[in-house]
Amino acid sequence: MELIPQDDVEKVIARALDAFAAGEIQSALAQLERAFKTADDPLLHSYLGFCIAKERGQFRKGRDLCLASIELEPENPVHYLNLAKVHQVAGDKAETLSALRKGMSVGGSKEIASLLARLGNRKPSPIAFLSRDNPFNKWLGIFFGRLGLR
Repeated sequence: MELIPQDDVEKVIARALDAFAAGEIQSALAQLERAFKTADDPLLHSYLGFCIAKERGQFRKGRDLCLASIELEPENPVHYLNLAKVHQVAGDKAETLSALRKGMSVGGSKEIASLLARLGNRKPSPIAFLSRDNPFNKWLGIFFGRLGLR
């Protein structure tokens, strides 16, 4: 495991972010890990956290890295977006939505808004005076959904 010269760290980070944007998470992970050995940047913590969770299934470690980046830069919505993606990969929708909403409260971004819109809107229950958890409401919703009426 080689340490990269300080001058090249920015280039490695740029390559990692390009790979990340292109959806090449494994390549981004390798670049971020190289840069992480030399530089201590909250942005690295955040992106590395998501990549580790996505590629290796290490959700707790990914979450901890994202939370560390939020502690260092609490006003950066990118950190909340990456934390939300970690929770999404882990299958925790409630925590995903919570992180996205916090990200929107500190400034937001188009990507946060898009993901929040995709995950966060629920249709009203078929019978409004019954609770959403009522089995009758649940089955009516499923039935109407299959008929294309919802």
